[in-house]
Amino acid sequence: MAGSLYKNAGGGIVPTGGYIVGKKDLVERVSYRFTVPGLGGAEGATGSLLGKMYQGFFMSPQTTGNAIKGAIFEAALLEALGLAVSPRWDAPRTDIVQTVNFGEPNAMIKFAEAIQRNSPVDSFVTPIPEQMAGYEDQVIMAGGTFVQGSTIEFSGDGPIRPPYTLYLQGGLTYAHIKLAIIGAAQDTFYTKD
Repeated sequence: MAGSLYKNAGGGIVPTGGYIVGKKDLVERVSYRFTVPGLGGAEGATGSLLGKMYQGFFMSPQTTGNAIKGAIFEAALLEALGLAVSPRWDAPRTDIVQTVNFGEPNAMIKFAEAIQRNSPVDSFVTPIPEQMAGYEDQVIMAGGTFVQGSTIEFSGDGPIRPPYTLYLQGGLTYAHIKLAIIGAAQDTFYTKD
């Protein structure tokens, strides 16, 4: 199995890297393919990042727990506002992703903009739907994250097409997730244009 340290296992602080786990002989074969034949696991691109990697592994259970707790709160709040969510707040969870269907593009876009405004980094940026390689539809992405591309940090993205689903994920702290989702709901549903 291969995994990214941008996600849960990196605890939200690892700026690069990944991990390989499995049978010893298979991990060794991957190491030779990843680096240089003959060097394998004796070589690697970790540089000065090992401290952050170990700290990320150490922090990841709490960080992932916060993200799951936040997703449950998101589902409960957004469902109470009349939106279709999956999974529901009381459903078993296997991931940190929370989907919410807005039913129309304007609310989805406004909500993504509010997620960005309630981010700790680049809160002044306004995300706009844009065509992206690999997608049939325009996509909007909101995520003011400390580590660019980190999916354990709070973000929201989705294609601009029916049923106008935004994929919310992550969050380093429950307090931030709660503040951001309440702020996004207020900005989207309780403010005048």
